[in-house]
Amino acid sequence: MLAWEVVFWLCVALLAYAQLGYPLVLAALARARRARVAAVAPAPAQPPDVSLVVAAYDEEAVIARKVADALALDYPRERLQVVVASDGSSDATVQEACRAGADLVLDLPRGGKIRAQDAAVAASRGEIVAFSDANSTWEPDALARLVAAFADPGVGYACGQVTFVSGGAGATNQEGLYWRYEMALRALESRLGSITAGNGAIYATRHASYIEVDPIMGHDLSFPFNMVKRGWRAVYVPQARATEKMVPSIEGEFARKRRMMSHTWPIVLRGGLLSPRGYPPLYALMIASHRVLRYGAPFLHLGALAASFVLGASSTFYAVALALQLAVVVAALLARVVPLRPLLVARYYVLTTASVAAGLWDWLRHGTPAGWEPAEGTR
Repeated sequence: MLAWEVVFWLCVALLAYAQLGYPLVLAALARARRARVAAVAPAPAQPPDVSLVVAAYDEEAVIARKVADALALDYPRERLQVVVASDGSSDATVQEACRAGADLVLDLPRGGKIRAQDAAVAASRGEIVAFSDANSTWEPDALARLVAAFADPGVGYACGQVTFVSGGAGATNQEGLYWRYEMALRALESRLGSITAGNGAIYATRHASYIEVDPIMGHDLSFPFNMVKRGWRAVYVPQARATEKMVPSIEGEFARKRRMMSHTWPIVLRGGLLSPRGYPPLYALMIASHRVLRYGAPFLHLGALAASFVLGASSTFYAVALALQLAVVVAALLARVVPLRPLLVARYYVLTTASVAAGLWDWLRHGTPAGWEPAEGTR
């Protein structure tokens, strides 16, 4: 029984640390040492040339609006190049992008988002290369604020703040709640050094720091830690804001995160994230806390549940612990028929945690395709 008690307390302690302890550790470190600011140098007299890349697959419904959004940014037009890279689109994405006034439109064979971005970077002229999803809307000053981070010569990557807006009446997804928590963590990480992950809606790199990665490995996770390994900082710029429509349902969010995790696990297990080589000690702690433990959460939950089941027969404490865990699962199931906010939050947590394990299963079973499809309900 002692072994099961060790399993229970180890799993619970790691889960509590990953979700609650880690933010407290970051906050304490931020208070204890002088905060680092993303842009520490004055802005140059002339803003740098920027290429804004939008990789698109069958985005005819939104690509013209995205190009218009890019052209309306508060950035010198002569220093902005808008590039649309169509990843083998079967619809009128290319024609719509040209008609909307994109400076460069690449009609590429289907190879996946990463290879489309690689081709766009190779063809771009900007000193800074910014990236956006086709369905993201940027605030007018977002690009200027994002680019300002590169006034610090040590910054190789910067991501902005994305706000997920409701999918409409009847939407159940609780992604906005999670994302506010996630952005608070990234703000603290950035102040202390570098972030451990970015987002696809609004980010940028120097042309010189851009990395070509395996096509199944997205930029969101692979870029920040690889930048750190190469001596750059990866920072978060909350003043650079974008919005994106979230998947309407929690079930749709589960499917989206399951697909994302099938791209994430190759980065974790064979893409170099677990190797501490090149990490400063504090950043190694961030990776272990924010990434490794986060992805281990479903297995830690299963360990705690199994230990509670075994120990609950002879201990009131562990029987109560088992009942509480099962209550969360029951609340998640009830949310389908009684869509109250606490039940929806429970369902979101259970399904998104399960998506981590489901993504691993998908990758181990049949690999991960480089291509992608827009998430349903986000356009």
